[in-house]
Amino acid sequence: MKPLRIDPREVEFTAIRAQGAGGQNVNKVSSAAHLRFDIGASSLPESVKARLRQWPDSRIGADGVVVIKAQDHRSLPRNRADALARLQELVDRAAHIPKTRRATQPTHGSTLRRLESKTRHSATKATRGRRTSPLD
Repeated sequence: MKPLRIDPREVEFTAIRAQGAGGQNVNKVSSAAHLRFDIGASSLPESVKARLRQWPDSRIGADGVVVIKAQDHRSLPRNRADALARLQELVDRAAHIPKTRRATQPTHGSTLRRLESKTRHSATKATRGRRTSPLD
């Protein structure tokens, strides 16, 4: 399956002021990027949309909008690229279909090894009991 690419026209960016340390620059320049991506209105396949909506991630709201705030870099273009990369990573994880597990029987050898280990462990613990004196 080819990787899904997010259409940049479906992403809404807003420049906001970054939080934290940064001197005067943090008070004057809006260098943080606030990304909004509506899952329902996107061109992603329906299966990926469904997996994204039920994903346990605090960045995905109940209304199906992904909100990502990027403020690690000093420049707005780098923060925009960082936010878009994080969104792409989220979509890539949702696009991955987990392999279904089929229950199988343990092999004969693994069963014998497990029982032998239990026997050895039991014998070790049996020697740890209270000693009784032969005079009692």
